[in-house]
Amino acid sequence: MSKIYVIHENNEWTEHLNNRLEELGLPYEDWLLENGMVDLTSVPPEGIFYNRMSASSHTRGHRFSPELTSAILSWLEHHGRTVINGSRALQLEVSKVLQYLELEKYGIKTPKTVAAVGKGEILKAAKGFEGKKFITKHNRAGKGLGVQLFDSLEALRNYVEGPTFEEPVDGITLIQEYIESPESFITRCEFVGGKFVYAVRVDTSEGFELCPADACRIDDMFCPVGEEASIPDMFEIREGFTHPVLEKYEQMLAANDIQIAGIEFIEDKDGNIFTYDINTNTNYNSDAEAKSGKYGMLEIANYLGGRLPEAAEV
Repeated sequence: MSKIYVIHENNEWTEHLNNRLEELGLPYEDWLLENGMVDLTSVPPEGIFYNRMSASSHTRGHRFSPELTSAILSWLEHHGRTVINGSRALQLEVSKVLQYLELEKYGIKTPKTVAAVGKGEILKAAKGFEGKKFITKHNRAGKGLGVQLFDSLEALRNYVEGPTFEEPVDGITLIQEYIESPESFITRCEFVGGKFVYAVRVDTSEGFELCPADACRIDDMFCPVGEEASIPDMFEIREGFTHPVLEKYEQMLAANDIQIAGIEFIEDKDGNIFTYDINTNTNYNSDAEAKSGKYGMLEIANYLGGRLPEAAEV
């Protein structure tokens, strides 16, 4: 019998989806890729395959899970299986450089960004931001890894040459202009089946690391402020949100064969929107969803169920 196969490396982020799949009576199997193998001479099982591999897997001790996932996705696609968020989605998930180039291709404005490898090159790149606030972040990140705010080259030098410097897992540090929101929030737009579902307002007054997952909010040491992160309205769905950028997002997702994603943007004091992150392993905040009556994992489960008949045609 055909199933829905969920590919991932973190059980805490799939629990809510599994519950929804069971609620809808949909057959599924969990593929946890902490480690493993793929026999290239074998044939994949019948079914559809949903890739939820995370760019931040290395922070949970799963350094090579994305590489293993890449091999498995290539194997599945070679055999013509239906893959939700396939190889191209994974490529963008683990590289913000690729994300920004793809966003710009579709007329979506991104912050000025320079990619650098090596501490000396990071300092050299930052000279192009002199006199302005700027941030650093990791190219392969997730959960705001490596995000630091600076207002001077000297402050950056102290960080880069000091003991708290975070070496990116792929070696690439991004130096990026700081876009300041007058109301200290960002907006995350959620898409399922390539179509807009809802937008959530995320309070940034407590910092930059803003993973919406319930597990992150309390248990994950890499998320912003521990248990205090569950303060009321840190995540709030923006009812009735609409903006011309949504159409561009949908075009970009379709062109890259990405069906499920969360895309984040920030708005400056002049109303200009800057998009800075594509999350192909998207999570949702249960408190915000309960207040609005919109449920992302239920949308995903219904979408996967609707795609399941395709597996029988293979």
